[in-house]
Amino acid sequence: MVSLTNIMQECRPFKALVIGDFMMDAYVTGRVKRISPEAPVPILEVLHQRSRPGGAGNVVLNLLALGGSVIAVGRIGSDAQGEELRRSLQEKGADVEPLFVENEYQTPVKTRLIAESQQLLRIDREKVSAVSRVVANRACEKLEALIASVQVVAISDYAKGFLSNRLIEETIRIAKKYSVPVVIDPKGIDFTKYKGASILKPNLAEAYASVKAHSSTSLDEVARQIFKTASVDQLLVTRSEEGMSLFDQQGARIDFPVRTREVKDVTGAGDTVLAVISLAMANRLELPLAVQLANIAAGISVERLGCVQVGLSEIAERITAPPKQTSPA
Repeated sequence: MVSLTNIMQECRPFKALVIGDFMMDAYVTGRVKRISPEAPVPILEVLHQRSRPGGAGNVVLNLLALGGSVIAVGRIGSDAQGEELRRSLQEKGADVEPLFVENEYQTPVKTRLIAESQQLLRIDREKVSAVSRVVANRACEKLEALIASVQVVAISDYAKGFLSNRLIEETIRIAKKYSVPVVIDPKGIDFTKYKGASILKPNLAEAYASVKAHSSTSLDEVARQIFKTASVDQLLVTRSEEGMSLFDQQGARIDFPVRTREVKDVTGAGDTVLAVISLAMANRLELPLAVQLANIAAGISVERLGCVQVGLSEIAERITAPPKQTSPA
């Protein structure tokens, strides 16, 4: 723990580029006192409503909370939700100039209905579509100047259509040119489009699906196949209650157990991990130490309801906190 505390003190302000699928997360919270007479479903009495940036937007918010300056590259629709997303990120301090408006696109909105800290239902309003050629060209034209000005690139892929193969390939190519690390949270089963990334961070299900592996296949073999097809430098597999596993190209593996006190909601935990790993790469920290920090941050995240931002001070406080005492049986 001493080494982690020292590492925290070494973290300096940094500049990050976040490229990906931006959306709005809406939360409708209330209480349930009865069942509907019309159907066997609970009636939610609404007490509060709020909304905030989600998807890649949540990665931006997490990086800002970690002390970074952040540039957001993505697309929004020409709608009220898109304008709210842009305004929210800008008010928090993000550079949203490269957040392009696509007129035929609908800004995705995920609405969660919550009662007594329990999510009852999620409603998704979205229309998944490939990015227009005009917006794709504008994004690619800006990449070189943007990447040359940052210390790390985080790609947050939610499979909403903005991240074309061309955009991902160009991002990785230019980042390599400027020796800027690229950390990717992938989506889908085709990991070949992420070739050359510094770190690929799938969850367990995504890792197995990407190589069409049966559940009986060992994770070490799955990792070996991913390295063969995706040619990334490092692989970090998040494994829910089992923690995280870090692999390198030589097959070395380090497991990191879960660091949490109570799981309330896993929403956004992956975004928190992506942000902390990006912070570490920007500061050129050793990756195993970076994963330990990300593991602690993710543990803090899942103890709260909805997407949250975890700051450096909270991580430091958790590192130095004494172990929680358990009552004798």
